[in-house]
Amino acid sequence: MPGSRVFAQPSFLDAQRTDPRIDEIFRARQDAMKKTFAEKKISWPPRSVYIRAFKYDKLMEIWVKGEGQKTYTLYKTDTICMQIGTTGPKRMRGDLQIPEGFYYINEFNPNSNYHLSLGLNYPNVSDRIVCDSVHPGSDPGGEIFIHGNCVSIGCLAINDSPIEELYILTSNARAKGQDFIPVHVFPVKFDVERSMDYLEKVIRDDKPLKKFEYTLMQAFDRFEERRNLPVIMVNRKGEYIIE
Repeated sequence: MPGSRVFAQPSFLDAQRTDPRIDEIFRARQDAMKKTFAEKKISWPPRSVYIRAFKYDKLMEIWVKGEGQKTYTLYKTDTICMQIGTTGPKRMRGDLQIPEGFYYINEFNPNSNYHLSLGLNYPNVSDRIVCDSVHPGSDPGGEIFIHGNCVSIGCLAINDSPIEELYILTSNARAKGQDFIPVHVFPVKFDVERSMDYLEKVIRDDKPLKKFEYTLMQAFDRFEERRNLPVIMVNRKGEYIIE
């Protein structure tokens, strides 16, 4: 129609920063983050972000790729300051377990009760199949987040400063077109002897759990070899298949 105006939709990043609190966080933290990227010779903003969490070790690694970079570089490692549950995957609502497996961020919540939060797509396809086979008709639960405020009833809780950086990184990656930001949750850091000793004791007499954890270890090893994500599929039994 003559004389009509077409208004461009705000980008994902612009939409996030319309929240005054988020914009203030970006203004306060982003320049220092850009400096760290420059020191590590990674172009800003990140084109891809990959998150690895290790339950027993209480660590969360943040890996990034800049534009034109073929492999991931470790940006930083944060402490998971509060968690509950034990080794093993989450199988039903109320079991207080932190999930283990392969997920992606599906929600950005700037108005979280826990400072900021990033939602995970739990239950994923594998979880739904296995949960129904183990506990037919049961509710696998949901609402699993990475968040701040250092409190947890089944989520991955970190301090407020790390969640601010992670929120900025993932918002930038999302704006660059990374719609599925991977979050892999492992029982232990498989290259740490003390952690592996603990895992071996836990899974020694539990064949299904041993098989599950060794599959996760395969994915860890593939990334260690190549600094790139392996292809992960799910079979009809809900089992993960690595490449």
